[in-house]
Amino acid sequence: MIDPADLKHCEDSIRTGSYSFHAASKLLPARVRDPSLALYAFCRLTDDAVDLTHDKSAAVLMLGERLDLIYRGQPRNAPCDRAFAAVVDEFEMPRTLPEALLEGMAWDAMGRRYETLSGVYAYSARVAAAVGVMMAVLMRVRDPHALARACDLGVAMQLTNIARDVGEDAAEGRFFLPLEWMNEAGLDVEEFLARPQPSPSIRRLTQKLLADANRLYFRSEPGVAELPFACRPGIFAARNIYAAIGREVRRADYDNITRRAYTNKRQKLGWLIWSSIQALTVSAMPRSAVLYGKPLAECAYLVEATATRRPSDNPWGEGRAGEIIAILAQLEARERKRRGATLEQYRRKAI
Repeated sequence: MIDPADLKHCEDSIRTGSYSFHAASKLLPARVRDPSLALYAFCRLTDDAVDLTHDKSAAVLMLGERLDLIYRGQPRNAPCDRAFAAVVDEFEMPRTLPEALLEGMAWDAMGRRYETLSGVYAYSARVAAAVGVMMAVLMRVRDPHALARACDLGVAMQLTNIARDVGEDAAEGRFFLPLEWMNEAGLDVEEFLARPQPSPSIRRLTQKLLADANRLYFRSEPGVAELPFACRPGIFAARNIYAAIGREVRRADYDNITRRAYTNKRQKLGWLIWSSIQALTVSAMPRSAVLYGKPLAECAYLVEATATRRPSDNPWGEGRAGEIIAILAQLEARERKRRGATLEQYRRKAI
């Protein structure tokens, strides 16, 4: 069980740091809402630890140590760590899932860019689809078809985030649109980052990305019907609120440089009401054949790590230790090099 004081800390962090999820979570039953707040608070912690520090490599390495302590049953003495450790224990959370999130944060710290849409999917699988699969685990759902559709929803949400934040990311030297799209449009990434403008070409690429997000939003919907009935309104709400952000980008004529799309409280309330109606409607409809579509290739490993796992089959999972260790080793090598360069600068000044 999550300590009530730790849970309150998690909810407070979500209330101020993730408005869309906090709104959608109000429609979840308490048995799912409480652990989901702990999950999202830990995800928020990892995101902020990387985004709000100049020493991103050190932040990711520190998070890796905290996650390792959680899976040892010895969490750091901090509310988010203790709460997430309780979730890991109660729901037998496969370690592959939070490790995927950590790997995505490591890619961020390395400033990785993505040549193709598949690369963007791979990044989205780690920072968003993994969270969607963890939410399914909190609902006691491990059916592979439902998990595949949860991945679709997570990737769609991340594509929406990317489309909305092109300008903000550019201000920080970050770029997530597929590089081959930029090449086809005759755009140079470095020139764009130096002087970001909502040009017709950038608007077209944003439109193209949101079209793909919409495809995945619709593909995800049959999976919601596979969730416990009481959970469906909350997940539909998350889907609808995020998709509405994409529509706000479209309403701004795909200007994501000088404007930032958002939904207001009145809009969120409308989507909460509609999501409850939608949950009732989908319950009365036959299963869609779309439910049985294969997961995105970039998300398949998340489904395989989670689906139909029995408690006796090492519920914590082995994780993707080799891949994670390799990524963290690269970060550690970069961190040592940076510290060595800093030390050398001090020595030269001293001389």
